[in-house]
Amino acid sequence: MKNPLKFIQDVKQEAFKVTWPTGKETLQGTLMVVAMAIIASIFFLLMDQIFKFLLEILLKVSF
Repeated sequence: MKNPLKFIQDVKQEAFKVTWPTGKETLQGTLMVVAMAIIASIFFLLMDQIFKFLLEILLKVSF
């Protein structure tokens, strides 16, 4: 990095090349993330309940 001014100009040029998502794309992405988080939390809740049920049966049988 020999010339800091040239570096700043290059950064500015690259920043103008960035294409930002539209509002619709941002909303779709946000909704997908929220939906997947809800699905994952329900899945892990169900798995936890199944394992709890099976563990209770196993502990009752062993004693």
